[in-house]
Amino acid sequence: MLLDSIRTQLDSLSKSEKKVALAVLEQPSATVSQNITALARSAQVSEPTVVRFCRTLGYDGWHEFKLKLAQGLALALPGANEQPAQDDLAADLVNKICSRSINTLLDLRNNLNPEAIQRALDILSRAKKIEFYGQGTSGIVATDAQHKFFRSGVPTVAYADPAIHSIAASLLHAGDAVVAISQRGNNSALVRSAKLARRGGADVIVLAPSGTPLADMATVLIPIDLVFNIDPYTPISARLAYLVVIDVLAVGLALQRGPEFRKKMQNAQKALQEFDMQFDSFIG
Repeated sequence: MLLDSIRTQLDSLSKSEKKVALAVLEQPSATVSQNITALARSAQVSEPTVVRFCRTLGYDGWHEFKLKLAQGLALALPGANEQPAQDDLAADLVNKICSRSINTLLDLRNNLNPEAIQRALDILSRAKKIEFYGQGTSGIVATDAQHKFFRSGVPTVAYADPAIHSIAASLLHAGDAVVAISQRGNNSALVRSAKLARRGGADVIVLAPSGTPLADMATVLIPIDLVFNIDPYTPISARLAYLVVIDVLAVGLALQRGPEFRKKMQNAQKALQEFDMQFDSFIG
């Protein structure tokens, strides 16, 4: 995901930082094996520029950036960057699609910011109401999130219609929370709804690429930086990353709210199982 993050933020980098980014993207393995002087020379910039580039991406400096890059390259599975082809056998498809998904989740694990997750959990744990907004495939993620969170005991709803989440956002107040989900972060309707929610005093947790208009609306940003291209299978892996972040937040909220809350969730699950047994007996 580090390389994807660099690609995503290319346009927002300064001219000199962009030279460093392109040098890294062109030869990521060589970057890991060389020192900062060699990378600066390759990018035709100064060493302080390399450090600024690393800090722009959210790292303390060159050494932390280099370590994250090395971890990402070491964990990468073969086949992950190969596009499915017309003549692929079933075994080829299994390898390519699974490797791509596994690599996406490994990158997510290595780059997800625990501090941002904790800040989001603090907001969710004190929220009077939680609303999830998303459109298209992000709307599917929003619906999944509502399904996971509605047992929290907090009123929870998901909206995928831009007109509806715009109206809903305008009615929010301080103490309410919105989780806005977007794989690209530039949906104007979502940005507008996030702005309306903030205007009313609600907190907005954003799951989107960093440096995007939606990210700028966040009370707390959980950046998910994935590169998009013409490959129609990229969104499948991207959606997995968003679903996992939702799982992290749902489990974290359950733990943060304490054992009494978890007992209520277990009772709800038990009631559901009893209903399933009665239903099966009825139709049997």
